[in-house]
Amino acid sequence: MRALTLSSADGLGAAKLDTIATPEPGPGQVRVALKAAALNHRELWIAKGMYPGMSLPATLGCDGAGIVDAVGDGVDAGLIGKAVVCYPGMNWGDDPRWPAPAFALLGMPGPGTVADAIVLAAEDVLPKPDHLDFAQAAALPLAVLTAWRGLVTKAELKAGETVLITGIGGGVAAAALQLAVAMGATVFVTSGSDETIAKAVALGAKAGFNYTDETWKKALGKASGGIDVVFDGAPASGYPAYGRSLNLGARVVVYGSTGGMGFTVNAPELFLKNIRIIGTNVGNRAELEAALAFVGEQGITPSIDKRFPLERAVDALHHLESGHAFGKVVIDIAD
Repeated sequence: MRALTLSSADGLGAAKLDTIATPEPGPGQVRVALKAAALNHRELWIAKGMYPGMSLPATLGCDGAGIVDAVGDGVDAGLIGKAVVCYPGMNWGDDPRWPAPAFALLGMPGPGTVADAIVLAAEDVLPKPDHLDFAQAAALPLAVLTAWRGLVTKAELKAGETVLITGIGGGVAAAALQLAVAMGATVFVTSGSDETIAKAVALGAKAGFNYTDETWKKALGKASGGIDVVFDGAPASGYPAYGRSLNLGARVVVYGSTGGMGFTVNAPELFLKNIRIIGTNVGNRAELEAALAFVGEQGITPSIDKRFPLERAVDALHHLESGHAFGKVVIDIAD
């Protein structure tokens, strides 16, 4: 079968579309004939050797959707023919609060989704929302799971609250925007691009602020009247700007470290306002199930930046690195 593989961490030039053996499901497993996959920035970091726990060679990709075409021993054969979304992780463990030490993502060290097929544990495939095609469904897993865990599980977002999503445009931030709007929150966003902000407003954001304008922190406080929840993938640059706009009991959810590893917090501001700074990453299978159900109920369609055929999967990586604008980069694998 065809697969986007990486044999060494020497940059995007080491990624190639290769032919590898088609996997067969073992006991308790299913094989998914993939129809579409989506890229994340982790693929770029892996290609550059910047991801922890590197294990190569690998097939890239942790987001995928397709049709179950084979099952192993002990698995209900009725799953064959079902349209499914792949849970992007493996071995979460028994504690829903955080992943076990053995937890890992697909696409290194686990099998990857940018391929004709993938074998997973039977419980790690979930029904595809009916209103989405396979490309749209493939754009969901890692982004919507990370956003759902951050907003719902960690921040306990409630309707009527005010949310700030920093760095809008990436897949996770775009998913968080759509979820928060559907939950009845008032959402503000930041970006370095006025065009990207305009796209966010079209998806339901009340307003956006260009963080290249040093006056944005004052404008945020005035426009929002205070922020209840922040969903932030770049706190090193963001927190100093929005810190004073946080309401009593605000929750700052940090899901990434783009732009720097550390940031300064005003301690009196933190404890006098009873602010919580919460770290989060990925999520468990039950959270993805809940997120997909919500997406289906609300008719949410994820934002797709650009689609590529599998034959141009390497081009898709380069686009993600240098041309990506808003939403997910998707790879169409089969009709």
